[in-house]
Amino acid sequence: MNDRTFQKALYNFVASAILTGIAAWIFFEVWSDFAIVHNQTGHLMGLGNLLMALFIYIGLFVIIGRGLHAFKIGVERKANLLASAVLTALTVDFLEIFVSMAITGQFRFFWQFFRLYLLMWLGQSLILCILVIPLVNLYRKIFPPLEVIEIYSGEEGNLYQKINEVPYKYHVADFITCNVPEKEIRDAIRQYDAVLIGNNVSSNEKDRVLKICFKENKRVYFVPRISDILIRSSDNVNLWDTPVFLNKNAGISPISAAVKRFFDIVLSALALIILSPIMIGVAIAIKAEDGGPVFYKQERVTKNGKHFMILKFRSMIVDAEKDGRPHPAGEKDDRITKTGHFIRACRFDELPQLINIIKGDMSIVGPRPERYEQVEEYTKENPEFALREKVKGGLTGYAQVYGKYNTTSLDKVKLDLIYITNYSLLLDLQIIFETVKILFRKESTQGFSEEQAKNIHDKADTEEKK
Repeated sequence: MNDRTFQKALYNFVASAILTGIAAWIFFEVWSDFAIVHNQTGHLMGLGNLLMALFIYIGLFVIIGRGLHAFKIGVERKANLLASAVLTALTVDFLEIFVSMAITGQFRFFWQFFRLYLLMWLGQSLILCILVIPLVNLYRKIFPPLEVIEIYSGEEGNLYQKINEVPYKYHVADFITCNVPEKEIRDAIRQYDAVLIGNNVSSNEKDRVLKICFKENKRVYFVPRISDILIRSSDNVNLWDTPVFLNKNAGISPISAAVKRFFDIVLSALALIILSPIMIGVAIAIKAEDGGPVFYKQERVTKNGKHFMILKFRSMIVDAEKDGRPHPAGEKDDRITKTGHFIRACRFDELPQLINIIKGDMSIVGPRPERYEQVEEYTKENPEFALREKVKGGLTGYAQVYGKYNTTSLDKVKLDLIYITNYSLLLDLQIIFETVKILFRKESTQGFSEEQAKNIHDKADTEEKK
């Protein structure tokens, strides 16, 4: 670990301790006041009980905050950090209701705790959000973006443009072709903080560059191929004196699938009950605007290529696709109604899919179930697209959270395979929380243009097949 890396880690630790300490201090003040008022038996104000509640709160805040990336100062965007801090406080405060009832032994205090902690959460959220912004600004002032050199083959790719879209983290300052002697590459990369391997570099050249960077202790960024993602899930097998990797390629195990299905049913039923007022309001707004149907059904593809009818709130005019052909929505599509613009921005149009989940057509988390026309088109040009069908389609998913609406088919496959090959219930929970955060990201709802619909695969798809 070099000095810069250590300094970043130290700053992040201090910032995380500040955020955790502030949230815990507010909780401790609220808990102490409650204990004083309700100290009928004399045991609530014991030092042990007070410290127990405090340590439990700190532990939960650290664990959940790390899972929701609330402490990734300098790594995540400000909007993501603000959302993460608010969600962390909300989750921990909700769990503390039950912890506090257990400590007091008075479960009749549930509604008192609920109202008290709700007010506490609002106060914590405000203070945490006020603190996060200067902490991020100070981080960016102390640690300027990494100076990056891109190594490319043939002609410069477009990967550096994506990297430069995050100017507070990276700055691609120079370029060098991989078709030069190792000494030239070595001398060039020594001048920069990191190396970016272009997506047009062949496998052999990428291996060569990775070895050079390993020798020089340089961090490397590169776009993985599908085989790279599959290899990440391999196990080490010690059979001989030669390293062997084992890829089971079994997808989600039967036990994990059963647990996943159980949570799908429970969480979807609860969500339908809790969100029913919003869904009724949306239905009334859609009906009032043009008198058309409230719901919209569309044929989609899920696990093992099975077709089903997905249910959504209608966000477009009636007969928006009367010719029977798919027309991907653009950002300024005049077919989208006024109500449609709002519910699409808030993702409320997706809520009826909770019914599909209860029926078993979908899961809460999984690859986005695409239209069968698009699946056929994508699979013709990119056969690996069918690999997404190892699991059920999801209301939300890894590609929906970390990609965009118009992410290329190849990138969707890669993102979804990362989910499938690394599945766990904790990963599902993380994606559910991340789904709330993406409401703060405009690009996550960015739609297709007609030109993009005709040329849905970009240069990366072609280069992957070379």
